[in-house]
Amino acid sequence: MHELSIATAIVEQADEWARADGADRVSAVTVRVGELSGVVPDALDFAFEVARDGTALAAARLVVEQVTAHAWCGPCAEEFAVGMPPFFWCPRCDRPSTELRSGRELEITAVE
Repeated sequence: MHELSIATAIVEQADEWARADGADRVSAVTVRVGELSGVVPDALDFAFEVARDGTALAAARLVVEQVTAHAWCGPCAEEFAVGMPPFFWCPRCDRPSTELRSGRELEITAVE
């Protein structure tokens, strides 16, 4: 379960940012997780509960903002959701897309 190593990295980074701001406790961490990132939000939430023990985030909650995967079709200027499993054919002109605009995110956006 690679979510445990991701959760550990989130806890370490959030703890570092909190200490840099002079805080000794974190109440929440918000992360954006793309649909194609390979991260399972429920598994990440479970792993976060394990990783936060004994840290300044011991009582913190993890807020996961899921990001839908979107591709761009240059020939017809159409942005479209690729779905799961991903399908990169433009629904408007029926051509393949080579540009993924969103869906691979894995980033901390807020630490409270």
